[in-house]
Amino acid sequence: MKRLALVVLGMGIGFMTAVGLLPQAEGANNSAAYRQFDLFSEAFERVRDNYVRPVQDSELITGAIEGMVSNLDPHSSYMDAKTYADMQIQTKGEFGGVGIEVTMEDGLIKVVSPIDDTPAAKAGLKTGDFVAAIDGNPVQGMALNDAIDKMRGPVGTKVTLTLLRNGEKKPFDVVLTRAVIHVDSVKWRREGDIGYIRISAFNEETDSGLQKAVRELRKLIGPGLKGYVLDLRNDPGGLLDQAVEVSDDFLIKGEIVSTRGRHPEDTQRYNAKLGDITDGKPVVVLINGGTASASEIVAGALQDHKRAVIIGMTSFGKGSVQTIIPLGEGGGALRLTTARYYTPSGRSIQAEGIVPNIAVAQGAEENLPKIDRLTEAELPGHLVNENAAARKQDQNVIRPPAGKKIDDFQLSYALDYLHGKVSMAAAGAPSAR
Repeated sequence: MKRLALVVLGMGIGFMTAVGLLPQAEGANNSAAYRQFDLFSEAFERVRDNYVRPVQDSELITGAIEGMVSNLDPHSSYMDAKTYADMQIQTKGEFGGVGIEVTMEDGLIKVVSPIDDTPAAKAGLKTGDFVAAIDGNPVQGMALNDAIDKMRGPVGTKVTLTLLRNGEKKPFDVVLTRAVIHVDSVKWRREGDIGYIRISAFNEETDSGLQKAVRELRKLIGPGLKGYVLDLRNDPGGLLDQAVEVSDDFLIKGEIVSTRGRHPEDTQRYNAKLGDITDGKPVVVLINGGTASASEIVAGALQDHKRAVIIGMTSFGKGSVQTIIPLGEGGGALRLTTARYYTPSGRSIQAEGIVPNIAVAQGAEENLPKIDRLTEAELPGHLVNENAAARKQDQNVIRPPAGKKIDDFQLSYALDYLHGKVSMAAAGAPSAR
């Protein structure tokens, strides 16, 4: 991987000098590479000299790298320096800011929720407040990400938010001092004698958050605790090592996942260590079409080891691993697909997904716009899973009772399963494969 990173770095520094940076050509392949770099060099010069407006070399190089990488598969991409920095913030789960979850509505920034014990919460910001200006700069017409960037900043610095609030006749200012904001990817609550744990993403804090959730639920529910629901619905994934650690929390032995790259020596296997933080309590994992990547690794590992029953709808089907390769100071990074991953039984879920043990619909899937229900198999340029077609099988999908309103039918079904009110046999579900 180090060698790969160095080669990409050479390209990122400048294609114009790439021919000079290449090692002495040996054989037909290197000769062909020289000719291709000559072609690129000519195109680069023609565009720079003749395009309708002046263009910076960096603009052309960035566009060339983006085009080169994005054509490989849907998950390989180039991140410029700012995007790379934002990605690092997201995976760490901590940043300097004020502590509000926001969205865009009617051209203004709407507060979805202040995060507990943050400057925003302590200052009394409320769900439904609108941010009209940041440090006196109106947010009307401002992109959401730009507004978020303006609210984030070095810890200890101040930012002034101009708020609009229902019931208040005039806008008012709130001055906040930025602090370290901790983003929890794990939330939990009691559902009677069942512990409910929601993982929304896999960042650097996810495994420690899961362990804390189990400890707190054990204290809260006591010896009558019957089992756990692990909710991975709409979890887009994240860090591979955290998926391994989360899986390991429920397993006492055996393989969790293997990754296989271009060369045989790139194969890596991750195995469970002794110890199950739930002491063997029954586990149900909830998945749907938005369950992807790292969350599919967890679902696949627990399913193959028959450690959990998977309930919901077939997952997204992202069975590839991306490696982040920095491109030198200020050069951003590549997010490059470098391997496929395989569940403990040796199956690739690429473009197929994790098929639940019991297929349970939430009830509104058919009403979602098609664009919101794309799977890996529907993405242009996705990696092909040669064995996917052979493993396809029909399932009986359980749906909410007609005319009966249930806020979360999949969760309700999972709770019933843990209470013994329904079984896999009764659901007519296929066994784990």
